[in-house]
Amino acid sequence: MALISFFIVLFFLVLGLFLWSIRDRKFESGLSVATAYDAWTEDKLLERLWGEHIHLGHYGDPPRKKDFRLAKVDFVHALVHWSGLGTLPKGSRVLDVGCGIGGTSRILARDYGFDVVGISISASQIKRAKELTPAGIKCEFHVMDALALDIDDGSFDGVWSVEVGPHILQKQLYADELLRVLREGGSLAIADWNCRDLSDRKLTFFERLVMRQLLNQWAHPEFSSISGFRQNLMNSPFSRDSVEIDDWTASTLPSWLESIFEGLRRPWAVLGLGPIGLMKAFRETPTILLMHWAFSNGLMRFGVFRSRS
Repeated sequence: MALISFFIVLFFLVLGLFLWSIRDRKFESGLSVATAYDAWTEDKLLERLWGEHIHLGHYGDPPRKKDFRLAKVDFVHALVHWSGLGTLPKGSRVLDVGCGIGGTSRILARDYGFDVVGISISASQIKRAKELTPAGIKCEFHVMDALALDIDDGSFDGVWSVEVGPHILQKQLYADELLRVLREGGSLAIADWNCRDLSDRKLTFFERLVMRQLLNQWAHPEFSSISGFRQNLMNSPFSRDSVEIDDWTASTLPSWLESIFEGLRRPWAVLGLGPIGLMKAFRETPTILLMHWAFSNGLMRFGVFRSRS
């Protein structure tokens, strides 16, 4: 029986690697990003395996062993406190740009008393976010493009955006829109996957191969460097104060391998979706391993940004 199970797993692993090698999710437009997230939401693989938060976890500084899903919740609280968002009074309006299925929005509303509006370009994510939000939690969710926010200037006391920038080609417009809807004196909290500053050191041949896969597999047009996106925020016509940055690579690095180990800890989260779900899980594994390598070896960095506008 064990031998049969081994060959079944091996079959799906080989099939997943084959699909990964011949078919990617190369960025074409915002529509390709929406399509990718619609698919990830509708098959429920990520939700069943990782919970309500798709973003990375925070494992402390220095990192320590921690439950995978708890680390994701801890990440939210760490960014709230580091950014200054936690100093806003209860009842403050906070915009969650790229809200996913609403896990972070619900924490911001429940634990901090904020009135939260979550937006995503994925209609399936917004539908699921509404389904998961119980009555009494002050969250509302809308399908909206981060580059064309249907929101008046200065409408929010806080603006939050985590791991959205890699999906956006027009980085300056993205920075402009985040700052445009933030009121004067409000708090900005951003966290993103960033590449190293290529003016310091060009990509090697192997790094170019890795970078191509990191971009194409998950609908990313390009990565900013931490300093590059800070400059986007500083250059915005809506920027009214300094922008502070930090590097949380070490604190978030365990997330990549832990996201794979979670499949071993919760096998029925994957097996319960049947053969197609198992194949999809194996299909994502090479990209996760490449992400871990890239963040471990300095090709990628995890940047956080804050500003009091």
